[in-house]
Amino acid sequence: MSWKTAFRSIYYQGAPEPTDPDLARATTALLVIDVQNTYLERPDRATLSPAEQAAYDAWTPFHERMHGQVIPRTKALLDTFRRHGIECLFARIACHTKDGRDRSLSQKMPGWNNLLLPKGETPSQVVSALAPIGDEIEVTKTTDSALTGTNLRLILTNLGIKTVVCCGIFTDQCVSSTVRSLADESFSVVVLEDCSAAGSDELHRKELEIINMIYCHVMSSQELKGIMGLA
Repeated sequence: MSWKTAFRSIYYQGAPEPTDPDLARATTALLVIDVQNTYLERPDRATLSPAEQAAYDAWTPFHERMHGQVIPRTKALLDTFRRHGIECLFARIACHTKDGRDRSLSQKMPGWNNLLLPKGETPSQVVSALAPIGDEIEVTKTTDSALTGTNLRLILTNLGIKTVVCCGIFTDQCVSSTVRSLADESFSVVVLEDCSAAGSDELHRKELEIINMIYCHVMSSQELKGIMGLA
């Protein structure tokens, strides 16, 4: 099954296959979202309580996907884009204050999403394998959407970008929020399903089904390179 028929929700069952998106190299940019140290760090399982070990095990498939697929394939795509002079941008969650008082309400809610990530500290940094190089642009956001919480819209406009290729984590949270914001601002958006992840594969696939065909086109990194003629 190709990207033109995959990840179809009930809204688009039977809809005509879409045409290839405009992926001209001069007007296309790759945006890597929130692949940060804090999300990849894990404690020693043996030091955890039984309840903590159960939570640890529940997250193991996510970590296996990140290390086995998402990070290597994103790194390969970054290398390809850089080789061809295509813009690569990065977004990360981080606060400007030590106590996080500048964060949006969604990032102060009790629970898993309530992370304190001062911008200068190690946990908030993009993982080393995917870190920006040279003068590549990185935006720091205190919201889920990379567009809402930064001047990214202005940056993309100034760069002459019309199509944004998104990947990263988490598919059902910051990736989806960014995709919707980009679409609302009339950017064309592509989401790379093999370079993204959610807390579970079920959430990942369901969110892709929700946003596909209306807010973006979902495809693999290999399909993207095929359309763009990249080797």
